[in-house]
Amino acid sequence: MSSVSTTGSTVLGYPRIGPHRELKRATEAFWAGRSDVSALHEVAAGLRRDTWTTLRDAGLDQVPGNTFSFYDHVLDTALAVGAVPERFAGITDPLQRMFAMARGRTGAPACEMTKWFDTNYHYLVPEIGPGTRLAPGSRAALEEFREALRSGVVTRPVLVGPVTLLLLSKPAEGAPEGFRPLDLLGPLVEVYRDLLAELADAGAEWVQLDEPAFAADRSDDEIAALRRAYDRLAAAPRRPKILVASYFGELGPALPVLASTAVEGLALDLVTGASDLDGIDGVEGIGGKLVLAGVVDGRNVWRTDLDAALVTASRLTGVAGRVGISTSCSLLHVPYDLSVEASLTGDVVDMLAFARQKVDEVVLLGRALHGGRASVAAEFDAARETRERVAAAARRDATVRARLAELGADHYRRGTADVRAKVQREALGLPDVPTTTIGSFPQTAAIRTDRAAHRSGRIDTGEYTGRMRREIARVVALQEEIGLDVLVHGEPERNDMVQYFAENLDGFATTEFGWVQSYGSRCVRPPILHSDVSRPAPITVDWASYAQSLSQRPVKGMLTGPVTILAWSFVRDDQPLADTARQVGLALRDEVADLEAAGIRIIQVDEPALRELLPLHERDRAGYLEWAVDAFRMSVGGVADGTQIHTHLCYSEFGEVVGAIDGLDADVTTVEAARSRMEVLADLGPGIPRGLGPGVYDVHSPEVPDTDELAGQLTAALRHIGPERLWANPDCGLKTRGEPETVAALTNLVAAARRVRAQTTG
Repeated sequence: MSSVSTTGSTVLGYPRIGPHRELKRATEAFWAGRSDVSALHEVAAGLRRDTWTTLRDAGLDQVPGNTFSFYDHVLDTALAVGAVPERFAGITDPLQRMFAMARGRTGAPACEMTKWFDTNYHYLVPEIGPGTRLAPGSRAALEEFREALRSGVVTRPVLVGPVTLLLLSKPAEGAPEGFRPLDLLGPLVEVYRDLLAELADAGAEWVQLDEPAFAADRSDDEIAALRRAYDRLAAAPRRPKILVASYFGELGPALPVLASTAVEGLALDLVTGASDLDGIDGVEGIGGKLVLAGVVDGRNVWRTDLDAALVTASRLTGVAGRVGISTSCSLLHVPYDLSVEASLTGDVVDMLAFARQKVDEVVLLGRALHGGRASVAAEFDAARETRERVAAAARRDATVRARLAELGADHYRRGTADVRAKVQREALGLPDVPTTTIGSFPQTAAIRTDRAAHRSGRIDTGEYTGRMRREIARVVALQEEIGLDVLVHGEPERNDMVQYFAENLDGFATTEFGWVQSYGSRCVRPPILHSDVSRPAPITVDWASYAQSLSQRPVKGMLTGPVTILAWSFVRDDQPLADTARQVGLALRDEVADLEAAGIRIIQVDEPALRELLPLHERDRAGYLEWAVDAFRMSVGGVADGTQIHTHLCYSEFGEVVGAIDGLDADVTTVEAARSRMEVLADLGPGIPRGLGPGVYDVHSPEVPDTDELAGQLTAALRHIGPERLWANPDCGLKTRGEPETVAALTNLVAAARRVRAQTTG
């Protein structure tokens, strides 16, 4: 049985969807009724066992546990402490309750979903009010620890820490004004003490409590809450040793606070938070603790500079009581294993390390830290030679750089919003409260089969194009039958809104098995942006033009914006992100120009990740928002006043980027608003830009909203924006939904918009 008595190397978490998305397939089969609960649990148990044994056999000194989840680890932690909204309290089966909170059911809307800090992972927002009865609930952490023991592995259970859990929560519906979830810190800490006692009794030597909220700006009151929580937890009479992990940036003022408590260990992100090392030798209490140096990047796929990482970790030697090597954060954010990627070759593959390779880097660094570099000199020297060779490879495109240098301020501007609105209203002839969708329509098994057949060469391009055109024609006719005002071509040819563009732009590589969890069963394959970006040929023009030829109603051209392409890719680390964003923006500018020339009158450039990349510290935000807005405006700055530019944003705290949303200068902005029941519109306040389409139904729930519900949502939106600027649409794309529910929901949407339109004009 593995031991955790020493800590030379560990990781803070590991992917959980399965190397071939086994969990996705098992979960969706269970939801669809094609399999039963025992089959689902069998797959889950196999994935957990494989993770524990893989990490143990790789040579880690500690293996994290309780990192598996059927949907979301924040939701799991909320369930572990009894934070269940009242609308789900009557569901007694734990698995069904969890899925209901994540996906909703009739009469019980799903919990709100938003981004996990500045990543593309989405978590379910806990709802906590003064009446929330906090108490030990789900025993998944304890059961998984015991399950690992039976597999011969002593794990370090991982939970979201109590202060971060409350800071990420929202006040439950009906909570009095001024109530903060943090007000329940005292009762919550007592629940954690109970959970720690149970884990200790089961044999857990360590527990990991994640507090990434303190990598962001925090008030003195929140810092004081952190001290109270860990003073109380450390004083528990029966508990494992506590490792407090923070990531996504430096701990800053929270570091001396945690060091002064009696917890036994701290895990520091020294990739994005290396400034924590400045002055750490003067931090009281650090000399008595285990400190994990997070020097292997858990969020990106580039190989670690082992020599530089060793230098960084060595700065803790003689300062901390003990030093270990770890990843900067959980490896949840990177793919499983590079070794299975046959299509990645040459210099590109030599740049990369996926989760399994990062584990090896952690182990190697641990050996170097405790045994000296000489003990692993051959491995370090080989890694250095590879990095130097890759760094010398050609990654620059002189033509792209020359074009960017020629751009002036006029390339980022369009006519005034008022003039554009008048020209577009006359040209498009749309009614008040026009109806549309966000872009994608349900993708059937037949569509995915056709794409795979074309990719493998089983059907040629002519046959593939014919099949996709038949699907586009069907979807256009379906939308006309439903009565939508602005149509889309449905995107049957697209596998993913970022990967599709990466496959058609120079400077990117794509993977076969590089899946990463985005939320629940939704997985993406982030492209790898390794060199200068350019567009060798039009990408979407033929598809959009064909769709527009089938209808007199406007059909939107659909593009993914530069910030989102960066946010949902693994981006080169050898130049500033702003420079890469401008290159992507220039490539999209060429695509926008060709769409307009082809007669496409509405072009949507989606930026759902605008808020996602917002730096966690206020001091860094203005610079980011400036280049993010500039990259978008470069993309669309060349169009005529009569071409209507849309953008789409989703699952974010929009109030934090109101100025940037306005700065995008889009003619219509669609946002996710259903799960928050239109609360987002209050966040936008007077910054609501031009046309606005608040998503009025949740496409991630299988429930079909009725006409009354949708009309109520639109009526609520009218309190913030006039009918001439209000649009009616879902809150996101429909790719993952089934067609019957999609048709029913859109039919109700059209009816609701007509009802509201009649009320406002009557």
